[in-house]
Amino acid sequence: MCPSQVPEGATRGWIVPIGGGEDKDHNPQILRRFVELCGGAGADIAVLPTASRLDDTGARYEAIFRALGAGSVAVLDFDSRAECDDAGKLERLGRATGIFFTGGNQLSLSTILGGTPVARIVRARNADGVHVAGTSAGASFISEHMIAFGEEGGTPVAGSVRLAPGLGLTNRVVIDQHFRQRDRLGRLLTALAYNPFAAGIGLDEDTAAFISPYNVIEVEGSGGVTLVDASGIEFSSMDQVAEGQPVCMLGVRLHLLVAGARFDLHTRTASPGTLARATAAS
Repeated sequence: MCPSQVPEGATRGWIVPIGGGEDKDHNPQILRRFVELCGGAGADIAVLPTASRLDDTGARYEAIFRALGAGSVAVLDFDSRAECDDAGKLERLGRATGIFFTGGNQLSLSTILGGTPVARIVRARNADGVHVAGTSAGASFISEHMIAFGEEGGTPVAGSVRLAPGLGLTNRVVIDQHFRQRDRLGRLLTALAYNPFAAGIGLDEDTAAFISPYNVIEVEGSGGVTLVDASGIEFSSMDQVAEGQPVCMLGVRLHLLVAGARFDLHTRTASPGTLARATAAS
């Protein structure tokens, strides 16, 4: 599934996957930057808590975004595929300047929202300039190839990851979250062994990858982003090993990015970004 076509004269909105556990109280820099992107006092943010099983998730993010200065926030509950045809909710979603998917279970997002008018509106609005963020499960759902579930550990293992179709705002990345906290390097490598075209984004908690309309990643937050580039892979034994066996992968590049660092998804090059300017200034 390719991203929706950008209308003539428009610029695609930012895509903001967050690794979960973002600071909501003491230094909410990630959520603050998202509000600013969406228009600050003029921001109109739609919160979709579909992935969560907690009744207060939507209300909590509504309060956070209002406290950060967003002019308008609406919680839109789509808890079944039937609700994805609700004309009033769809109209409200279509007016938003920012759309936010909460955490929970990413399979709830794909099975409830996939192929519905909700998914079509989010895809079309992002192509038309609306910014879309997701935390934890919401982050995984953003890309075309979504990690549905998988085993933890540092070694790629055949059959250890199950992929499912995601929202498809981008087909350039595969995203995993709670990354170093839950030891998920192996499952991200396994996903890339299936599909070396994409870049792997492993998001630590309280860390986000702000993906610009021009496909440049800017890191924000207190943790790190493990960027795995398998595009130049020289050898993979994925097609030779039995399920449950470790996979040999040669020629994979890995970058560890922190706040201020960047990665260009076109050129596959990493840079220290604002970190270099800070070092020069000191």
